[in-house]
Amino acid sequence: MDTYTSPDYDRAALVTIDVQRDTLDGQPFEVPGTSAAVPQIARAVQFFRTRSQPIVHVVRLYRADGTNADPCRRRLIERGSQFVIAGSAGAELARPLLPSREIALDVDLLLAGELQTIGPAEWIMYKPRWGAFFRTRLEQHLRSLQVSTLVFAGCNFPNCPRASIYEASERDFRIVVLADALSGLYPLGRKELENIGVRIVDTEECLSDAACPAA
Repeated sequence: MDTYTSPDYDRAALVTIDVQRDTLDGQPFEVPGTSAAVPQIARAVQFFRTRSQPIVHVVRLYRADGTNADPCRRRLIERGSQFVIAGSAGAELARPLLPSREIALDVDLLLAGELQTIGPAEWIMYKPRWGAFFRTRLEQHLRSLQVSTLVFAGCNFPNCPRASIYEASERDFRIVVLADALSGLYPLGRKELENIGVRIVDTEECLSDAACPAA
């Protein structure tokens, strides 16, 4: 890692991608490895929360009629498939990520493109497609907070996390990926991320580095 890509943890934000109940084991949109990653994701969330550093939970929400769904999934929803449907229990964030059990998605606010504040430095944001920066306010929000480094965790690397990481790279953010807090990460994908300057570490290593950054 060089001076252009090394993380600056004092100006870091944590971004969780699609850690929603429907993606967990036994649920309608189960994504293998996501439930196993949740404890590490929650550990990272708690670390950033304790330090009052920014956290953005990015979610996917489909209208019941499928009108806002990706073309590749629209027919499924039109035919009655139920996953991350706006207003459903399955669209909610996995409980270990929440600062309190009472918090629920403000569907109307999120679908209108606004960020939902759930803590002093913690927000939920809806993304309409794979990448978290596509037609959202995410970059503007992060720049307003003077963020230079993004730490990614969540579900499911081949789709939304990968798109979001590449979008972040295109915007010159320094990037860290938590390997044990991201479902679906595979060896070639890992190598490709390293080739664009992404630092890939396990959660505890990242949090240790962030707590005691190198001089």
